[in-house]
Amino acid sequence: MENVRRYRALASLCRQEAAYRPLQNWELLGQAEHFEHLADIELKAYFDACNVSQDEDTPAAATREAPVAA
Repeated sequence: MENVRRYRALASLCRQEAAYRPLQNWELLGQAEHFEHLADIELKAYFDACNVSQDEDTPAAATREAPVAA
């Protein structure tokens, strides 16, 4: 999660700098987009890892639904 925060902070800095450097704003906005993309990849990997470890910790009997009494 620390990498996600860093990537988002870098993206924010790029967007702020783009506001003050009109001649370089497309390059800086492209860098911001790249950092946001990296943050999304990191976030997806984090949640995928959490879901895998949670699935491994859950016993098979607990994952089945309990029968509903009529």
